[in-house]
Amino acid sequence: MTIDLDDIDRKLIRALQEDAGQPASQLGRRLGLSQPAAWRRVRRLEEAGVIAGRRLVLDPEKLGFGVTVFLGIKLAAKGRVSLEDFERAVSAIREVQTVEHVLGLYDYRLRVVAHDIADFERVLRRRIMTLPGVGDVEANVLLTEERRPGPL
Repeated sequence: MTIDLDDIDRKLIRALQEDAGQPASQLGRRLGLSQPAAWRRVRRLEEAGVIAGRRLVLDPEKLGFGVTVFLGIKLAAKGRVSLEDFERAVSAIREVQTVEHVLGLYDYRLRVVAHDIADFERVLRRRIMTLPGVGDVEANVLLTEERRPGPL
């Protein structure tokens, strides 16, 4: 379903990207709408799939995850079954935060969090390197993150 977005819809989306937990009354005041009108617009955007969900953003370091590593994974054997098997298996590892199937030198890019380097090595050796089809792996440790994913 496609939907035509007007200026108010766009302002509403920007406001929700800044703070998805805002109540409709606050959004309405901010955009010059009544609470029910703001709620109806949010609901319409959700039903159309423009708003696909709302997330809670957590600070990994404060939760004890001091290391983030990006892994490039090249599968040794390609084929539909191999991709599906790999995706299913890697998605079950709780330290793997994102799984991206990419075009380029590697087949997949993973974002992995760990408590420290020793913990990351354990996850890499015991969980990731034993996945079906894993061939070459390249690791890049995140030093700083200046910009987190932001508004579209």
